Amino acid sequence: MIVVPAEQAAYPVETPTSDAAGWERVCLLRDLLVERGAAALVGGVQVALFRLPDDTVRVVQQRDPYSGANVMSRGIVGTRGGVPTVAGPMYKQVFDLTTGRCLETAGYAPAEGLAPDLATWSAEVRDGVVHVGVHAAAPADGAP
Repeated sequence: MIVVPAEQAAYPVETPTSDAAGWERVCLLRDLLVERGAAALVGGVQVALFRLPDDTVRVVQQRDPYSGANVMSRGIVGTRGGVPTVAGPMYKQVFDLTTGRCLETAGYAPAEGLAPDLATWSAEVRDGVVHVGVHAAAPADGAP
């Protein structure tokens, strides 16, 4: 899937691609398939966007911390106990799409120098347009 830059999408573009509050327009919600990933650049960082069945969007880092490859948007979306998850496409680690926490390591350790959890970004859908915060959210456990 190719994500068209927001400024090229077919909707009014009176607003800039990023605003003073630190949000960047990424794509139209209709451009994202339900339970499929798409890659994008937000603030110069590769991220993976996932549209859930309720039309909310979750955003995590594109880099798989276990393989080191930029492939998370190709992961398999699912749930665990009602929590949306993505399984990494390389070694099948399972991550919470809301917090980024690794729920299942599948017997592997993260690649050297990488944390086991995924960084997450805030996302909002406004008038059918997906906006992503330009800075990663703080980890769920408060760790840097």
